[in-house]
Amino acid sequence: MSTDLHHLEHGTGRPVLAVHGWTPDHRLMTGCLEPVFATRPGYRRIYPDLPGMGRSPAGRARGSDDLLEALGGLVDELFGDEPFLLIGESYGGYLARGLARERPGQVLGLALVCPVGPPVPHAGRVVPGHVVLRADPELIAGLDPAEAAEYTGVAVVQSAETLARFRADVAPGLAVADRAALLRMAPGWPLAVAPETGPPYRKPALIVCGRQDSSTGYADQYALLEHYPRASYAVLDRAGHNLQFEQPALFEALVGDWLDRVAECSPGRP
Repeated sequence: MSTDLHHLEHGTGRPVLAVHGWTPDHRLMTGCLEPVFATRPGYRRIYPDLPGMGRSPAGRARGSDDLLEALGGLVDELFGDEPFLLIGESYGGYLARGLARERPGQVLGLALVCPVGPPVPHAGRVVPGHVVLRADPELIAGLDPAEAAEYTGVAVVQSAETLARFRADVAPGLAVADRAALLRMAPGWPLAVAPETGPPYRKPALIVCGRQDSSTGYADQYALLEHYPRASYAVLDRAGHNLQFEQPALFEALVGDWLDRVAECSPGRP
């Protein structure tokens, strides 16, 4: 299956591939990661749009195996056999785990942000009910009903700051996604080979979840730890599925620590 992936590239140095979740696009990742790399030179950041999302055509993709193949093709095109770091958010974290399983020698480190756990379909997940820990009724009252529904459906912290980040990082991708293609691909979510099949991934990893994440939760991901013996596992309070901008300081600190741990295990660059 061949699909051209639109992608953005920033910086030079050690490659980093950042994979967004289901329905949004690359802006979900640039919004939260570029502030981290602004003070860390020496990294070449690649931000693709998955097939059917952003500016990448869905083509004939029928599910996760096709999307994983497309990511592998992008790695071959841009990196060849050069080692790289891998970051995935939500469903993108599921694909990232699949890519790390296929290329354990090439993936120097793996970071997962609000990742889908082993139960991939929604019905099998253990998730808390949606709660709002910081409400702003006046802010919500001033929104268009459609925007209010999208924002409040996942917001645990309602504020002008998180609304601005939602508008910049999340909403643009939601607006341009190929909904018909995503509906076609949804039944094919489970990968043919589960990401945690085979030997454990023994390089530095990060698994960070939101305590109030009603989309992917935080409990299922604990089962991943046996397969990732070098993983830091953090569950952040006052954070839902958009923990990267509901708890930005903690998010950036955890990603920074992961980058430091990867650098210790792969000296030379950056």
